[in-house]
Amino acid sequence: MFNKKNSAFAAHKPPAARRRTRRLTIRGVLSFFIIVTLIRSIFMRRYENVFVCILALVLFCLPVLIERSLDIDIPPVMEGIIYCFIYAAEILGEINSFYTIIPGWDTMLHTINGFLVAAVGFSLVDLFDRSERFSIKLSPFFLAIVAFCFSMTVGVLWEFFEFGADQLLGTDMQKDFVVGQVNSVLLNPSGLNAVVHVPVDSLMVNGQDWMAFPGGYVDIGLIDTMKDLQVNFVGAVAFSVVGYFYVKNRGKGKLAASLIPIVLDSAPEKQTEGALSAQKNAAEREPNDE
Repeated sequence: MFNKKNSAFAAHKPPAARRRTRRLTIRGVLSFFIIVTLIRSIFMRRYENVFVCILALVLFCLPVLIERSLDIDIPPVMEGIIYCFIYAAEILGEINSFYTIIPGWDTMLHTINGFLVAAVGFSLVDLFDRSERFSIKLSPFFLAIVAFCFSMTVGVLWEFFEFGADQLLGTDMQKDFVVGQVNSVLLNPSGLNAVVHVPVDSLMVNGQDWMAFPGGYVDIGLIDTMKDLQVNFVGAVAFSVVGYFYVKNRGKGKLAASLIPIVLDSAPEKQTEGALSAQKNAAEREPNDE
């Protein structure tokens, strides 16, 4: 009887309650694994990993704080992607060395990052655009351009951070690549602006043959930086296109609706209208249980 009552209650649970349960489940499961990793790092005396775990837990609190401070509702899909992205980047990538063990892990995350940051930038501008406190109304094309520029700016700032950490702290956030050929005008004995192509057939560094390992000349992170910015560009363009058609056909795009926050109207005379709008948007984002 108790199980039947629970099942009936779950079936008739309001959509907002189901969405909240899913959010707490994703965040709770990932937080549990982070805490396990944190405890393991303490026993192993890997205090840098302890810092990374604490940082990840702090980042998990940001979506809730942003919702409360801006009085908005972040869609469950968007929030779930954010939690998974933080876990994949900080715990799997940094602590479990997925960046070096799994080829393309860094590329995948930078592509997703470009997409997510474009969604954040688009959402911020779209919230202002729909607010009655601002008289300026932006076109869908301009909103898409702003989202793209916001994503690329954040991507460049992150590469600045990686370069600064490598130079000041001696880290290797800008992963190195093996170069098999050097193309440079500096190697032209005539001094002319003509590229000289020199294949790296032999290389000795401090008495060690680098052709045996790592296999050639090692660059200082330039290739990794440009590759990260290129895939960030792809992600930014992808969401900018999605966001453009979402605004142009206001509310008809299910993909964009699952990624763009909605404004919660807090004015007393608009609470009813805001609640109905929020319920309608939540129902559109809620997958069909059947």
